Amino acid sequence: MSLSIIGAAGIVVLLVLFVIGVPVAFAMALVGFVGFCYLVSPAAGLELLAIDFFENVSSYSLTVIPLFVFMGSIAFEGGLSTRLYNAAYTIFGRRRGGLAIATIGAAAGFSAICGSTNAAAAAMSRVALPEMKKHGYADVLATGCVASAGTLGILIPPSALLIVYGILTQQGIGKLFIAGILPGILLSLLFMMTVMIWCWYNPSLGPAGPVTTLKEKLLGLSGVIEMLVLFIFVMAGLFLGWFSPTQAGGAGAAGAIVICVVRRSITWGLFLKAAKDTLLITCMVMFIVTGAMIFGHFLAVTKIPFVLSDWAGSLSIPPMAIIGIIAFFHLVGGCFMDAFALIVLTIPIVYPLVTSLGFDPIWFGIIMTLLVEMGAITPPVGVNTYVVKGVAGDDISLATIFRGIFPFLGALIVTVIILMIFPQIVTFLPGLMH
Repeated sequence: MSLSIIGAAGIVVLLVLFVIGVPVAFAMALVGFVGFCYLVSPAAGLELLAIDFFENVSSYSLTVIPLFVFMGSIAFEGGLSTRLYNAAYTIFGRRRGGLAIATIGAAAGFSAICGSTNAAAAAMSRVALPEMKKHGYADVLATGCVASAGTLGILIPPSALLIVYGILTQQGIGKLFIAGILPGILLSLLFMMTVMIWCWYNPSLGPAGPVTTLKEKLLGLSGVIEMLVLFIFVMAGLFLGWFSPTQAGGAGAAGAIVICVVRRSITWGLFLKAAKDTLLITCMVMFIVTGAMIFGHFLAVTKIPFVLSDWAGSLSIPPMAIIGIIAFFHLVGGCFMDAFALIVLTIPIVYPLVTSLGFDPIWFGIIMTLLVEMGAITPPVGVNTYVVKGVAGDDISLATIFRGIFPFLGALIVTVIILMIFPQIVTFLPGLMH
């Protein structure tokens, strides 16, 4: 039996394990370990298992994960998402669909200190859904907007998914963070345009709110000043080379704690809850990364990535067409798999192919992030939709939420197309970094 067939069989077994509910990290570690033992030797497999677990758990580069996650957890528990939403509402609330636009603006701001799509969706659901219901917004717009806006959490830096991508591909996490800023702004604007067009076509979806004065708008902005300063400090430090991504995470977490303490918006109990959430998320991510490493070593032995690279090089089609094929498969795969699972499964396979075609790995990381963002809202997996459903309760059906995300899915697709045509939007800021 050839190495490629064994590798393909391992991928099939892995997908079956996903379907029957085996956790992503354990499924990848199991298939990678058994496959490596079969192809090399049991002794080599046990050695690989020990080395990968020790190197990942003791890796300094992985300490960036708990620090940025802790910053987001502190911000969430300290009620910063509520202040961001109120500030956005005073600016956009008087327009048709203004509350939905405010939700997107607040989600973009919260994503800049959060890094998790689930946390962003949960925060905006708790804050925005009751307000939109009170002001007569249609359920399909309210829930679709909240679920879609939550996807900004894995694009706008700091992003847990970009951290994992950087670790798997050995790319600079700081450059990946900076690269996500302009695409994140672009996607936020397209989401807002989607709301405006939808409400122009059907004004009953999002009635206009009360007019606010310039003074009220300026006062409302006070709720975002601290977060804006914190975000600029962290990103400027990365951009100018003042500190590493890990140090940036530590500075951001310390800054979030200081802001919440000064505002007296966090208690000791909320602090401990933020620490517990950070521990749970960090353990999940580190196990996934370790499982992906073990599975990646198995794939390397089967030579599947190199076979695919040679095959793609022999095709008489433009390299961008190959990227289009990869994008299509990730779009479909995202409908059935969690974002982290999809990234750690496919990166060891497609990354060598993409780099062999001459594409910028930072640009590809942003494209991959956008593609798996779509999976966070599309059925049947659509994690964000289930988060919104959990907050909304039995009054709103899953079918309503899924109907609401499709206009925003169009905005995501347009963003991917724009970035494929103009990759400089992604590469410009990282190219200026020291």
